Amino acid sequence: MTEKELLFNSGVLTERCPGAELPPRELWEKKKNGLVVIECPQRIPCNPCASSCPTGAIRPFKDINDTPAIDYEKCIGCAKCVAQCPGLACFVVDLTYGEADEALVKLPFEMLPVPVEGTSVDCLNRVGEAVAKGKVLHVTEPLRDKTRVVHVVVPRDRVMDIRAVRVVK
Repeated sequence: MTEKELLFNSGVLTERCPGAELPPRELWEKKKNGLVVIECPQRIPCNPCASSCPTGAIRPFKDINDTPAIDYEKCIGCAKCVAQCPGLACFVVDLTYGEADEALVKLPFEMLPVPVEGTSVDCLNRVGEAVAKGKVLHVTEPLRDKTRVVHVVVPRDRVMDIRAVRVVK
């Protein structure tokens, strides 16, 4: 089975491809508040990320089925796209946060219980396996529609593995 077949059949992203690209490293390491990372490689009729972006960093789609294109110079790390994306494909990574060995990840969170600020959470990879511990810094509701974005301090070397959190009981 090819990598693209694995993505299509399982929904798990297995490679970099259009619609699933990283910000330029030199900008990413300097931009306060982080930059959006969108992993939306399949052409589907969806554009809430672009319509929710207050700065136009997620470029308007020419076709409703386009994969997102990002102007990273315009991204302010506000996470409105994170809250708006129905596919949970958007998240923000702030490599300027904290100590040299940590980063801040802003992730969508749609379950209960809602994480409590200051508590520890399990950080999960794309297939739901715990790969690190994180500390909840903040929980926001950018759109005031009960869709939450959890800001989690994580090990910097794991930011590209972490895609969700689980509340530790």
